[in-house]
Amino acid sequence: MKIRELTDYLEKIAPLSYQESYDNAGLIVGNPNDEIHRALISLDCTEAVVDEAIAEGCDIIISHHPIVFKGLKRFSGQNYVERTVIKAIKSGIALYAIHTNLDNVLGGVNSKIAEKLQLESISILSPKKKLLKKLAVYVPRTHVEEVREALFTGGAGQVGEYDQCSYNTAGYGTFRPLEASNPTIGTHGTQERVEETKIEVIYPAHVERQVLVAMFSAHPYEEVAYDIITLENAIPQVGSGAIGNLPEAMPAKEFLSFLKESLQLSVIRHTELLDRPISRVAVCGGAGGFLLQDAKRSGADIFITSDYKYHEFFDAEHKIVIADVGHYESEQFTQELLLELIQKKFANFAVLLTETETNPIKYFI
Repeated sequence: MKIRELTDYLEKIAPLSYQESYDNAGLIVGNPNDEIHRALISLDCTEAVVDEAIAEGCDIIISHHPIVFKGLKRFSGQNYVERTVIKAIKSGIALYAIHTNLDNVLGGVNSKIAEKLQLESISILSPKKKLLKKLAVYVPRTHVEEVREALFTGGAGQVGEYDQCSYNTAGYGTFRPLEASNPTIGTHGTQERVEETKIEVIYPAHVERQVLVAMFSAHPYEEVAYDIITLENAIPQVGSGAIGNLPEAMPAKEFLSFLKESLQLSVIRHTELLDRPISRVAVCGGAGGFLLQDAKRSGADIFITSDYKYHEFFDAEHKIVIADVGHYESEQFTQELLLELIQKKFANFAVLLTETETNPIKYFI
């Protein structure tokens, strides 16, 4: 299949618009119309991973972390980023990253961690705002059903577990066609009064283009009257971290042993254990310290993440346990998640998990 088929599917699950501003998720090397036959999945993209892809006959590497975060001004092989990109290009291997956009969806990276910990009633820890928009369009009564259906087909009207949602207000519109116009209704120079309905629908910002294309295609007017506003409403299924409950509360030390075994950890750095069992668990793959207050507000007994600095541990303030499990360790199961997602959709497409150890941090135990 073509690269575009695979990336379009992944970006329906984790739209690129959901990534953080500093991120560089998406197709980094390769042409979307190139054909691919075999993929290699890895948490990181390194020279060794590219070598593995060459040896395995893979023509695309799908990694969680992008090999390129910032713009490269030259490709002279002076560092591992440049060398990796050069080697991929020379070998005809496409590089694709699905990073914070996969972090930020329910069913993504953090949901996979929660699954490994057997958490129940999993939800987003900190839902994102300003990812929804509302469109209001004014339609003559004769075309209301046609335009409304087009908006739904274009991707508008989904509210949680409901679709085809709209609000419709009856009224009338006035206009006077000028000489250069080509009106569907009315004559030049004469004011018209037309019975109209204002259709209002909500849609995710990343589907705006297809919603507008659908609206213009179905609307009979030469000049369509419409307005768009960005909403403060959060999307419950989109955001940072995850929160869930253990099937049964566990003593803190017992839970740490369970955590170590479940995530295959060598070591856990943690704050003082509190004199209460662990029942409600917050998680964030990668560097999640920015979510500590959300974890506290959610009623979590423990917050599992990585990349905590010494002084940041004091912020637990004896109200929650902070458990730093390591960056690689917290996200390692993302590879398994991507394998499952791709195999579910493309059963006959060859996809492999890397056997290259990419964790740059080693432990002497």
